[in-house]
Amino acid sequence: MTAVQKLRAMLADPEKFIACPGVYDGFTARIALQEGVDCLYMTGAGTTMGRLGVADMGIATMNDMRANAEMIANLDPSVPLIADADTGYGGPIMVGRTVAQYIRSGVAGLHLEDQVTHKRCGHLKGKQLVDISEYASKIKAAAMAREKHGDIVIIARTDALQGYGYDEAIKRLRAAIAEGADACFLEGVTTREDAERACKELAPTPCLFNNVPGGVSPDFGVKECKEIGYKLAIFPCLAFEMVYPAVRRAVQQLKTLGNVKPAEEGGRRYGPKELFQVCGLDDLVEFDQAAGGTSYTKGA
Repeated sequence: MTAVQKLRAMLADPEKFIACPGVYDGFTARIALQEGVDCLYMTGAGTTMGRLGVADMGIATMNDMRANAEMIANLDPSVPLIADADTGYGGPIMVGRTVAQYIRSGVAGLHLEDQVTHKRCGHLKGKQLVDISEYASKIKAAAMAREKHGDIVIIARTDALQGYGYDEAIKRLRAAIAEGADACFLEGVTTREDAERACKELAPTPCLFNNVPGGVSPDFGVKECKEIGYKLAIFPCLAFEMVYPAVRRAVQQLKTLGNVKPAEEGGRRYGPKELFQVCGLDDLVEFDQAAGGTSYTKGA
């Protein structure tokens, strides 16, 4: 099965819930893959911070996002990757190009939102949206590109809840479903009541929950998401939220103590070889030797 076929099978399985750890580079993706996850999520906020060093304010281009998604998707093509595609980076023509590029890059699923092109993180205030007809045309363009270039799961996201209310948000998601969206993503949900209501009203279309600790939504875990009626959840902050205090602490230690203490309890340290093994060192050495290479005859 291809990655997109696996994702579709998981979405169709009534007993399956898809929990996607948010990764933003090759190393965080490799760590998640090492732990045997079913599906990865490429966070747009993490990609923007990790690749460009700036806040998630619509600065990353389609090429920035696609290149990162392609790299992550191809670390292990058997594991589906859902990737942020922001607004599609323009009108219908550009959305079609974005979807085609993501398909060719091996991405299994993407989400498209209804903010204006100069967008911002969904958990910040002051978001501006395109009108519903323009949003519907973008989802239609995505579906047309999918039909032409190959399969991908289209997840329709709306940010309308914050400024326009629940009814308008559901109206937009229903319009997206009518144009070919496979799943729905109500961003910025603030109450369990609204979450349960949305999952029921949009059924049988699967709904996605966005877990952003410190954001506007409740911190629903997998158990609560299942109870509410969600089919999948993304955890976009999983990696970069953990990295920030760890690296900050290490830098502070270097400045104040002149060295860095172990992060693990018990004083365990991780040397280059073990960290390289997370990133496929053993497979690379084995491949080299099988091909008759001599660079690593004594291992690495």
